[in-house]
Amino acid sequence: MIAALVNKGQSRQAIALLFNELQKTGLKITDFIFSPILRACGKITAVKEGEQVHCLILKHGFSRDVIIMTSVIDMYSKCSAINDAYHVFGEMPERDIVATNSLIYGLCRCHFTSKAIEMFNNMDERNKGSWNSLISGLAQNSKESIALAFFERMRLEGAKVDVITMVSVLSICAELAALINGTKIHGLVIKYGFEFYLPVGNAIVDMYAKCGSMENACLCFKQLAIKNVVSWTTLIVSYGKHGQGVEALKALDAMERDGVTPNKITFLGTLYACSHAGLVQEGWRIFNKMVYNYSITPIMEHYTCMVDLLARAGCLSEAYNFIEKMPIKPDARLLTAFLSSCCSFMNVELARNVGDRLLELEPEEAGAYMLLSNFYGLVGDLERVANVRRLMLKRGIRKQKAHTWVEIDKKVHRFESGDRSHPLSKQIYSCLHNVVNKMKKIGYVPNTSMVMQNVDDGRKEEMVLSHSEKLAIGLALISTAPGTRITIVKNLRVCVDCHVATALISKIEGREIVARDATRFHHFRDGYCSCRNHW
Repeated sequence: MIAALVNKGQSRQAIALLFNELQKTGLKITDFIFSPILRACGKITAVKEGEQVHCLILKHGFSRDVIIMTSVIDMYSKCSAINDAYHVFGEMPERDIVATNSLIYGLCRCHFTSKAIEMFNNMDERNKGSWNSLISGLAQNSKESIALAFFERMRLEGAKVDVITMVSVLSICAELAALINGTKIHGLVIKYGFEFYLPVGNAIVDMYAKCGSMENACLCFKQLAIKNVVSWTTLIVSYGKHGQGVEALKALDAMERDGVTPNKITFLGTLYACSHAGLVQEGWRIFNKMVYNYSITPIMEHYTCMVDLLARAGCLSEAYNFIEKMPIKPDARLLTAFLSSCCSFMNVELARNVGDRLLELEPEEAGAYMLLSNFYGLVGDLERVANVRRLMLKRGIRKQKAHTWVEIDKKVHRFESGDRSHPLSKQIYSCLHNVVNKMKKIGYVPNTSMVMQNVDDGRKEEMVLSHSEKLAIGLALISTAPGTRITIVKNLRVCVDCHVATALISKIEGREIVARDATRFHHFRDGYCSCRNHW
């Protein structure tokens, strides 16, 4: 009963069954009960209940059982009680590789990556689980480059890789948009004979799409011998990220013809694709199909996509009415999406209304403050700019740092705005100054409206020039052959000036530039972007 409840996702009921029912019966508690109940505590981060289960384990004499104590370590790690996990590990009279692997992954989960690496390096014996725990754990802590280095070390030391290894490493390449590394890993997948494993095939499709190569993603998708809901959803989401809304809709139709039932994530990806392609009527059709044809109850993310779809298309009143009629209260992400479009269409009244609601709902979200501050700056309401900035200072809100990375010769280079730490920094800035001079001759005027510092125009232009995405492009221009495609990734939404500048650079330098930001892909060719300025 307890195991069944846990497997069905009813962890709270499983825990209640143990403490409220089983112990009252007087039946002897055996070792089989502890693994599922500890898994239940870990799933819902019920650390207090987990501690009580730990006490039961000690009381009934199972403290020497390596399997059970490993489950205790895993439970504490998932509850972010890493000190307790570490203590249990230290008290174990016998430890096997599985217990050590569990603690390594737990340390990574709790962001103690240096300690995890130290423990890994001190292991007398390692198995593929040891490598997988560290590699996936590092990736989850945004240490993808270090994770790739450990994968290389894994291969050099002759350790066996498995499906989990390949999926993890392909996912890392996808997040970094490291196409060269990803292509190499794809080759290793074929070499090791993993290309027929569906999770690996799905990861390959996702990797190519996130690296900006939809051509290869579609080709690999077609070569999948079996396509499940994950396969189709990956393709649909990828089309959406690349702004190919019509292709996403065609893929959904093909999925249904293939007899694969779409789920809520599939519909979310399709709605997202409609939103970023301005397909309002199609978006309504998909939303209604999800609700009435498939009886899927919309979640907040679906409502957010619909609001974003309507608002991006300029239907602000319709979007506002949609929000008011929603059966659930809007969250910060939905209101932020709506606010962004209010700012884009310069609707001051709605922007102020939604902005005030957003700051009340999510007082610690830096993005909302920056969006409002920049908008008020654009409309010349300097008093409200000052008020928002003072509120940020009072609440201790800090703006999230923007950074952009680019892969050059299998190495990933990361930049922040104003960065001068790169060894080729002088050459990068010199290249950018030359390019900007060429751009100005064909009408480029730097957009410094977002620079709020009280400095002269020349300094503002220099600050805009040193945005992280421009620095990444600059490095690619001086490091790759003319005509080579450039792919960059930014952790936040690309700014207006960088969008204009990148389009002009693609024309002047004769390069295709692919830029992936937090929202979508932008494909720049000959002075134009695939998003048609709809992002």
